[in-house]
Amino acid sequence: MQRTLNFLLLSLLLFSCKEEANVTNSTAQQTTTKPNVILIMTDDQGWGDLSINGNPNLSTPNIDAIAERGVSFENFYVQPVCSPTRAELLTGRHYTRLGVYDTSAGGERLNLGETTIADILKKEGYRTAAYGKWHCGMQPPYHPNARGFDDFYGFASGHWGNYFSPMLEHNGKIVKGNGFLVDDLTDKGLNFIIKNRETPFFLYLPFNTPHSPMQVPDAYWNRFKNRLLKRNYQGSGKEELDFTRAALAMVENIDANVGRIQSKLKELNLEENTIVIFMSDNGPNSWRWNGGMRGKKGSPDEGGVRTPFFMQWKNTLPAGKTIKEIASAIDIVPTLTALTNSEGKTSRALDGKDLSPLLFDTPEEWNSRFVYNSWGNKTSVRSQKYRLDQENRLYDIENDRAQQIDLSAQLPQIRDSLLKAKTKWLKETMPISRAEDDRPFTLGHPDFEYTQLPARDGIAHGNILRSNHYPNDTFFTNWISQKDSITWEIEVLDDGKFEVDLYYTLADGNEGVAVQLINAQSTLVTRITGSHDPPLRGMENDRFIRGESYVKDFKRKRLGEIFLKKGIGVVTLKAPTIPGTSAMDVRLLNFKKLK
Repeated sequence: MQRTLNFLLLSLLLFSCKEEANVTNSTAQQTTTKPNVILIMTDDQGWGDLSINGNPNLSTPNIDAIAERGVSFENFYVQPVCSPTRAELLTGRHYTRLGVYDTSAGGERLNLGETTIADILKKEGYRTAAYGKWHCGMQPPYHPNARGFDDFYGFASGHWGNYFSPMLEHNGKIVKGNGFLVDDLTDKGLNFIIKNRETPFFLYLPFNTPHSPMQVPDAYWNRFKNRLLKRNYQGSGKEELDFTRAALAMVENIDANVGRIQSKLKELNLEENTIVIFMSDNGPNSWRWNGGMRGKKGSPDEGGVRTPFFMQWKNTLPAGKTIKEIASAIDIVPTLTALTNSEGKTSRALDGKDLSPLLFDTPEEWNSRFVYNSWGNKTSVRSQKYRLDQENRLYDIENDRAQQIDLSAQLPQIRDSLLKAKTKWLKETMPISRAEDDRPFTLGHPDFEYTQLPARDGIAHGNILRSNHYPNDTFFTNWISQKDSITWEIEVLDDGKFEVDLYYTLADGNEGVAVQLINAQSTLVTRITGSHDPPLRGMENDRFIRGESYVKDFKRKRLGEIFLKKGIGVVTLKAPTIPGTSAMDVRLLNFKKLK
């Protein structure tokens, strides 16, 4: 009996120890859970387009709160335009090494073989999503789903022509958006957060505003359309006041959506385990108040490349801290890798620097560095105190953010040292040019179902015209001759049969036009028997006259099935029969790989 009792007591003791160990392990697991990451990037928002940075023309309490509850960088720099900044923040490397040299027609593609922050975090067990403007390549394996993102919703090219329920894509499949685009993207982000609240997640939200076209819901525009602006641009450029009002209204819409994200994190008790970053991709897209800095989007001057950069991580990062050390988009990958305690193996050496010692006040030795800003043939270099501009003029940025006093004659040694650094950087990282780019557009990647060939990436022959000289959201029109055609230079990545859809419009009276799709020995022929002639759209929602193409509601036409053989070649679209005065307008071809 005693032996039995002793056995029972021992069993209870062992069970108790086991349970205690389980609790301890569970607690340890909770305390070592990797933090979620939400990276919000706006498009063409200037440093000055925030109330926290001194702009009295608008109110951005939710964005401001990220800085107030976290850390803000006073001297954070990006590149002068969209694609280069996106390529740098994704890879931690200078865009000039990455195959990026343009913002359209293939020049925006991020080289294959590069490792993205999504690749890194996905290997660490993160769920990953990108909702918004990608602008680093459309066709797989350049597509976001091939660059580490489990889920993508938005548009993969550059600027878009309509922000109200537009044509978008979801993981390659063409879909229709739901309402105002930034609101829609935020909805997708909130659903992603809810779905993955119990696992580490990385949510990348590259919003599309305040990039033109200047479209914003009435509720926001009505606040600004008659507003007297308290601060205006004071340089030599002309400020278009309605453009400014529209941009600021768009920023207030962004702020409201940032507030929705913050509220959801609080509701789900995720604030203490979520890093939230807010930034913009370049300077403002018009002459408007920007803290007195020289330059705007496209310029490597302060006004074109300085962006807000706020980072919040409740109860981990200090609240309200301002960091003066210069930093750059290339620092995001090494910093997030460190903060998430990720292994962070990359295929190439990083150019960026881990900023976490600055975040936590532990920079035992923070070496001086240079930040390079470049676009086209214009390159400037920033040290902690000075900027050498594209014309090799020297400015003391700490005391002359407006770049008004050239100190190159007074400080020749400093000028020469910065010029030497710039010359070396250009020599080591000079980007390719369009003439040197021999990358065809990829089609039929074996791991992906869909491939789009948009008008943006096509070449028109004969009478065919592009709807606008900015290619990204254009369509082809003025197809009036059987000799006219459209071609796409492609590389088919794997043999296969594809179902092909054409997105088109066709004016009344032109029914019966024949459509022929040709690649190597394969040909597909069909007819469009019915007209579809919707009006141009966009102007009804524009708050300022746009420079981009207007859009239309394009209709899908199933062309049929075609076999494509692996290799480099050309896809040609023809209209061998045109019964009326013209053939169809063409927005894109979509290829679905059949099993």
